[in-house]
Amino acid sequence: MTIKAENIQDYITQIPEERREPFTKLYDTLKSNLPAGLTEGMLYNMPGFYISLEDYPHGYRANKKVTPLPFINIASQKNYIALYHMGMYAHQPTYQWFVDEYPKHSKYKLDMGKSCVRFKKPDAIPFELIAELASKMSVDKWIQVYEENLAKK
Repeated sequence: MTIKAENIQDYITQIPEERREPFTKLYDTLKSNLPAGLTEGMLYNMPGFYISLEDYPHGYRANKKVTPLPFINIASQKNYIALYHMGMYAHQPTYQWFVDEYPKHSKYKLDMGKSCVRFKKPDAIPFELIAELASKMSVDKWIQVYEENLAKK
C-alpha cells in the first residue's frame, strides 16, 4: 500500500479508518518525545523526522543523491503500521535494548527487521516503549553513530 501525499496531514487522511487513530497516536508519541533538532516532514513518501541539510549538510549518502539524514519514520503498509528507526539499524546497543524491552511492554511477539518494527495489531502498539525509544538517542549521537558506520565501509 503506497500512499502518495504532499504533507503529513494528507498522508493521515489516506490511511484506512481503522488505523488512523493508532497511527496518529504513534506519530504524536514520537513528536512529543523526540530530541530537539529534528525536522518534521515527509521523507521517502512517509511521515517522519530527520536532520535537515541545513543542520547536517553532509546528509544521507546511501545513494549518489544527498538527502536529509533520516532518523525515524512511520508508514501505513498493506498489513501493518511500520516504524523505521535508523538509530536501531546503525547502533547495536539501541537495537538490543529495544529487543530486550519489547516483551515487557507487549503480549505479542516482536515483528522486526533491522530498522523496521511492524505492528500488525494497531490497538496493541506499546506507546510507552516507543516514547522511550524516541528519546533514547540525541541528534548529536545519531550523527556520530551514522558517521562511525560510514567510516567502517
